[in-house]
Amino acid sequence: MPPAWGDMAVVGRVARTHGLRGDVLVDAETDFPDERFAPGRVVFAERGRDVVPLRVARMRWHVGRPRVGFDGVDSVAAAAALAGCELRVPASELTPLPAGVHYRHDLVGCAVVTVDDRAVGRVVRVEGAAGASRLVVQGDAGREVLIPLVAELCVVVDPGAGRIVVAPPEGLLELNG
Repeated sequence: MPPAWGDMAVVGRVARTHGLRGDVLVDAETDFPDERFAPGRVVFAERGRDVVPLRVARMRWHVGRPRVGFDGVDSVAAAAALAGCELRVPASELTPLPAGVHYRHDLVGCAVVTVDDRAVGRVVRVEGAAGASRLVVQGDAGREVLIPLVAELCVVVDPGAGRIVVAPPEGLLELNG
């Protein structure tokens, strides 16, 4: 039985089909795509209400993205059915990160407050590539606040405590809210 969908971490998203053999292009959301999408590895996708395992049969790079073929997905139609699907793995399979580095899913749900303890909101997602990521924070009255995920602004990042403390420059919180 596969793990519960909510207990897994996103490692990519199927962008579209590629070629005639059932391959797909994946927008990787992992720092370890060569490892995560290596032949023989298993990722999971949600299909309807079912969580289904997908075993990687082959992977090669195509214009900076993994081009992946899965066992049993051997036609364009079968691959097209995966378009848009998130690809996840059990959190227990994630590669340990160095101190001070966090997986995106660990930041989602964290409360964001300023250094003077004013509530900003909760992280609903993290966008952008490594080194250029930003927190998307759901603020008051449903407005989104975008905060660059850099040490100069995010002075305390403590997913274990569910808290991120920010030192925003004047006007940042009002600029994009």
